[in-house]
Amino acid sequence: MEQRIRVLIIDDHPLFRQGIRWSLEEAGDMEVVGEAENGQEAIKLAERLVPDVVLVDINLPGLNGLEVARVIKRREPRVGLIVISVYEDDDQLFQAIKVGAAAYSSKDVHPRDLVRMIREVARGKYLINDSVIAKPHVATRVLHQFRELAATEDERTSALFAPLTSREIEILDCIARGLSNKEIASQLSISGQTVKNHITSILSKLQVNDRTMAVIYAIQRGWIRMGYDGHHSHAVGDKRSS
Repeated sequence: MEQRIRVLIIDDHPLFRQGIRWSLEEAGDMEVVGEAENGQEAIKLAERLVPDVVLVDINLPGLNGLEVARVIKRREPRVGLIVISVYEDDDQLFQAIKVGAAAYSSKDVHPRDLVRMIREVARGKYLINDSVIAKPHVATRVLHQFRELAATEDERTSALFAPLTSREIEILDCIARGLSNKEIASQLSISGQTVKNHITSILSKLQVNDRTMAVIYAIQRGWIRMGYDGHHSHAVGDKRSS
């Protein structure tokens, strides 16, 4: 029998938690291993239970859901985070990316879609990418922050992007600055075909489908760590084995 997906629900509304519990238990392949109504309780439960997926409401009393998600992801990096909110908001989506969420959804999601989302996140998928692709201005904000980080952390870049060569890192930074292939070729004094070859290599190594996702992947994998408030961003190497 296939092992069931272990889910932790974090929300301050008992009725909402109960509704999710019923929906997940009906799915047959999921187990709600715990519930928490505030951030402090949630962090303790996540550490003790180490669930596969954590479903966290963004609007918690006291320590908000984004901060809770950030702490849980830092302490338990293999946990899949799904951030939920009363309504979808572009700034919340951006913040959800920064804390390492795998998915972001409004609370009016259909139970069937929530079950599907949890299954995919448990398998390691980053559904939040689809949300970003649909909102180019959010992707632009992510790329802008990467550019700032790359500019201030040049001496550490090789450690941050272990899978990539130094030239590929240069090209990724050019992508973050919004340069076209032709502009990248001109700036680095290489041919357009060479740029294409490097980009193909980057996408292949990171197993993503486009340029924007390459940068977002780097953030999600912890190669780039951004401060919660956006004003004290910094990058650190991820020493965990992949």
